[in-house]
Amino acid sequence: MKKANLKRIAGIAVALLPIALLATNSDAATPQTVNVVGYSIVSKAYTALETAFSHTAAGQGVTFTNSFGASTTQAEDVVAGQPADVVNFSLNPDLALLINAGLVSRTWASAKAVKAQKGIVTDSVVAIVVKPGNPLGIHSWNDLTNSGVKIVTPDPISSGSARWNLLAAYESQIDQGSTAAQANTYINALIKNVVSEPSSGSKALSAFIAGTGNVLLAYESDALNAFVTGQKLQIVQPAQNLLIQNPAALTTTGTSNPAAVAFYDFLFSKAGQEIWLQQHFRPTLASLAAVSKTTFYTPVKLNTVTALGGWAKITPKFFAPTGIITQAENANGYTS
Repeated sequence: MKKANLKRIAGIAVALLPIALLATNSDAATPQTVNVVGYSIVSKAYTALETAFSHTAAGQGVTFTNSFGASTTQAEDVVAGQPADVVNFSLNPDLALLINAGLVSRTWASAKAVKAQKGIVTDSVVAIVVKPGNPLGIHSWNDLTNSGVKIVTPDPISSGSARWNLLAAYESQIDQGSTAAQANTYINALIKNVVSEPSSGSKALSAFIAGTGNVLLAYESDALNAFVTGQKLQIVQPAQNLLIQNPAALTTTGTSNPAAVAFYDFLFSKAGQEIWLQQHFRPTLASLAAVSKTTFYTPVKLNTVTALGGWAKITPKFFAPTGIITQAENANGYTS
């Protein structure tokens, strides 16, 4: 009797073994943790995006780890070994650090779910932020070189936001008919009025709100979020601006993580793009273009990276050690 029972128990155990192994292997093949690394400004948006995703079928049981900070610093940290499945940086050169390290595919922007948006998950422009009532009478980029203007803008060494800000300022002069020499003189005068360069866009906003300076250069999205939450500031919308394009990509570990792939696709979907819109980012989904047009201001002249020759031309011209903006930074005490 005992032998029969033992055989029966052994038979049941053997029968159940493949099921148990199947469950274990399935769990191993479908990681439920997604590591998100991004530039500082998107922190609040990802809280909303991750919450919304958790209520979808694909998001059931998925957990997230998040790391947000200065864009270039974040990219360098990922290259150095920080876990990342989904990355969202301020600009493409930061993503290129991961591509060159073999951590993101060179065809990252051609995935089916993001091909139409070319991997650009959000757009924005630069906002000139002033104190309520605009006491200094700041109405254009040209006013930023006036006496008494004290500018807060992030550090271009660590922050993508800073590079967008200063590039937009320089190109505003070219768009108004200035020569390259005149634009160089202007950017030097502007940087001379900079009183603080925090490491990231979010830290720059915090410093301005705390009382540093009297003009802030910021992402439009960050400025609008601060305004709607009751911060005492006013946003100036210059006639000339630059289209900010923020890339998001799956890393090599992310592409093998089904939860990360699903979340990444969600960022570019209509549901995800509507959340970006609610967070004051300009969506890149074509079906929301009309909504975006009526929601955000339209500059008289909106420049683009493509029109300026792409980052391959922009980076050495402006941000290399001998670049125009790097030299202006160094001349005014901000060493590279």
